[in-house]
Amino acid sequence: MGFVLHIQDGPEFCSEEPISGQALLESIPAGKDETVVAWRVNNNLRSLDCTVRGEAKVEFITTASFEGMEVYRRSLSFLFVLAWQKAFGKEVVLHHSISEGYYWELPGETVEAEQIEAVKMAMADLVAQDIPFVREIVSLDEAKRIFTAQGQEEVAHLFRWSTVDPVELYRCGDTYGYYYASLAPSTGYLTIYDVHLLQPGMVLQFPTTSYPASLPPFRASKNISSVFIEYARWLEVLDLRTMDALHETIADGRARELILVSEAFHSQNLARVANEIVSRPDVKIVAIAGPSGSGKTTLSERLKIQLLVNGIRPHTLAMDNYFVDREHTPRDAEGNFDFEVLEALELDLLRDHLNRLVAGEEVVLPQFDFVEGKKSPGKSIRLEPGNVLIMEGIHGLNERILDFIPRAQRYGIFISPLTGVNFDQHNRTSTTDNRLLRRLVRDARTRGHSAESTLLLWPKVIEGAMQYIFPYQKRADAMFNSSLPYELAALRPYAEPVLHTVGEDSPMYGEARRLLSMLRFIPMIPSESIPNNSIIREFIGGSSFGA
Repeated sequence: MGFVLHIQDGPEFCSEEPISGQALLESIPAGKDETVVAWRVNNNLRSLDCTVRGEAKVEFITTASFEGMEVYRRSLSFLFVLAWQKAFGKEVVLHHSISEGYYWELPGETVEAEQIEAVKMAMADLVAQDIPFVREIVSLDEAKRIFTAQGQEEVAHLFRWSTVDPVELYRCGDTYGYYYASLAPSTGYLTIYDVHLLQPGMVLQFPTTSYPASLPPFRASKNISSVFIEYARWLEVLDLRTMDALHETIADGRARELILVSEAFHSQNLARVANEIVSRPDVKIVAIAGPSGSGKTTLSERLKIQLLVNGIRPHTLAMDNYFVDREHTPRDAEGNFDFEVLEALELDLLRDHLNRLVAGEEVVLPQFDFVEGKKSPGKSIRLEPGNVLIMEGIHGLNERILDFIPRAQRYGIFISPLTGVNFDQHNRTSTTDNRLLRRLVRDARTRGHSAESTLLLWPKVIEGAMQYIFPYQKRADAMFNSSLPYELAALRPYAEPVLHTVGEDSPMYGEARRLLSMLRFIPMIPSESIPNNSIIREFIGGSSFGA
């Protein structure tokens, strides 16, 4: 008996037998489209080889979308691993993201330019062969055996902690990979990439939603690179190279020690920044910028205390309190509120207040109510001689806000959770997912936002960060990595209930399920031992700063 597939933005399709996404795509008038890398079946993200056996709503996912680009990146990472094995028989290790790419290293070696060229040739050959990424469902014990035989013990161990059974693997030729979500149909889909030498390792560059058919300019910031290197070496000292090690640490009863050491690392870096500010007596405004979920509010409050210790009395100003009233908020092309653009702020009022504060006048700051969407009068402040103003917000380093302040009178800090504990040698824990989980928990707790609404807004938040926030990080005098090695374990107990509120009829159901599937591989850590001045408290609650 036949059934109907309801294709979003396409015709209804009647099938007399079970049909895969690839077969459906090739059967409709548009034919095969290599920008389509996955499909959504009843709001669940699926690989194109998944088969539908009954009536369903389906949507093809292209690389122009946030979800589709993530599928492309995962698939390209697998291709990169395969190319190194093909060219040199060597294992590569993924460390972190950088400049629209992933930074990889060869364990114990420095990558050379001729190796880069050889690997690019190997990648091109694999793409030309159009080798399928075959999805296989295997038992847990079989998955452990496969990855042990491949020399990937950390993956086999992680299966032990997650208790996922059966396991969905992908095979390309004779090599298996586990990528925690869907991959593209084959290597032939992965035609856009580049590899750049960045010793001691290299960067695998991929397209973005802003550059879906090409590559963005490659700009590897030395400041960010140094932060990544420092953090990676610190994780090695803690023996936290992969998520398996984090499980072991918590299981061995060393969670409290890990929390204390992680927080001490933040305090050490914060003291370094404060000392730098103190060394510049002309500074009047300390501007903190960073993407949503980076911990700007807590950093500003902790920096305030650190400066007080150094004999400087600071005041704080949150740029979020300068949002225009909700009815005046700009809208995007789809008619939705756009909170990421600079015009979402009452810019003239903010600049006027900053100008008056620097001149020594008293100013009544606004207080924005996120539930009501309106401002009301807040606290009054005045900058006395020797005071500084700490201003935090996503646009904190934008020149349109501070261009009238002499450069010697301002100090810029860029904050973001730049890296974390990776799942295994080939799969990083996405810092974008990290920020999303922080925001999901915080918004549900303090701003009255449902998980569905936060997830619906998130692609726009990412797009805004790439356009309005990250380009200004080069103006920063200091970079602050707000990652905590234990934070995903602390967020999990709060994030899971929030994500479970997303219903099956929601277009965000598949994204909620993806995050829940990822969280299964992360241990849980009790929050009782987390200090109340920790950045993570800004999101889970219990902060001494009122967040």
